[in-house]
Amino acid sequence: MLPESLGPVLANPYGATLFVLVASVLAGAVMNFVVVRHLRRYTDRTATDYDSIVVDNLHIPLVTTASLIGFSVLASVPSVTENTFLTAEQVSTFVGRPAITVIVLVWAFYLNRVVNRLVTKINEEGKASDTRGRAYEFAPVFSNIWTLTVVVAGTATVLLLWEYDISPLLGAAGIAGIALGFAAKESVGNFLGGLALYVDDTYTIGDYLEIDTGEAGTVVAVGIRSTTLRTRDNIDITLPNSMLNEERVVNLSAPHGQTRLKIDVGVAYGSDIDLVEDVLVGIAEDEESVPNNPAPRARFVGFGDSALEYRLVCWVTRPEHMGRVRHRLNREIYLRFADHGIEIPYATHDVNVRHVTAASVPESNPVAAPDPAVDPDPVADPDAERPPESA
Repeated sequence: MLPESLGPVLANPYGATLFVLVASVLAGAVMNFVVVRHLRRYTDRTATDYDSIVVDNLHIPLVTTASLIGFSVLASVPSVTENTFLTAEQVSTFVGRPAITVIVLVWAFYLNRVVNRLVTKINEEGKASDTRGRAYEFAPVFSNIWTLTVVVAGTATVLLLWEYDISPLLGAAGIAGIALGFAAKESVGNFLGGLALYVDDTYTIGDYLEIDTGEAGTVVAVGIRSTTLRTRDNIDITLPNSMLNEERVVNLSAPHGQTRLKIDVGVAYGSDIDLVEDVLVGIAEDEESVPNNPAPRARFVGFGDSALEYRLVCWVTRPEHMGRVRHRLNREIYLRFADHGIEIPYATHDVNVRHVTAASVPESNPVAAPDPAVDPDPVADPDAERPPESA
């Protein structure tokens, strides 16, 4: 209930206008210096920064709303609309609706801003807390979707506020959406495929992938439509996300980034198998790119035709280093086996050369002379009957 002393003031249109405007300014000041300040004191005592981001970004919308709401109230004050040269509709058009429009635009801007700030914060904390250094690469996608939603909703609200019929716009947007869907179905498929890969957590930047189609490399960029792999030849390959969502993708970096390396080698029968195993394990332990956890192992896998078959099993810290580590281990195996007198058998072929003399060649049967009666030779026998000449 308002005091009775304000009755004459509210009855006067200018007094009512002044009272509403002063009350709006006071409400904005209270919102700014009391409500927001207490909210900030509360958020400073919490362990998370998310509530501080929300309060800091909603500070201006709250103060703006409290300060401008009085302008829209003027259109409903009888003393203002009845005793001035402006009608209620005119007061609403020139004062009320502009104030509400400003409030809607300010809220749209800062709601978009607060969500983007929260997404950025989540992305940074997720990257710092994940053992794989994982960043939420698709987080900007959700920010873009939210921005588009806020723009569309804010525009529609302003148009409705000013009593514009948006039905034709909605119909045109629906038709445009259908046409755009057909025209950009591949892009839409790549976008949805990228979202599916993100939700499934198939890979992230820095992972080494092998694709069924033959491509292999380290992930250097993850976009809305495509993923870029950098091969060992330092060549970037861009693959559509829809293809990666359909093909079989082997992530050699997951879950811990280490990849098992197996090297098969054969030793001669009669070799000291204890020495062979000690030498193989020692070679792997001396290699700096091979971690000691899990420890390297030497396995006696079978009896070959000409060798005892061994397998050295160790782990490599990065899958793209497997070729380099295999090269160094093979060299060291060959050199240390030679130092310890361990023989690596290999296939041999014996070639026997036989010397043949003339005396050892048997006489051939004489060739029978041809019988002219049986096999006449028209060239050698001039009397032979010749075929008649054609006319």
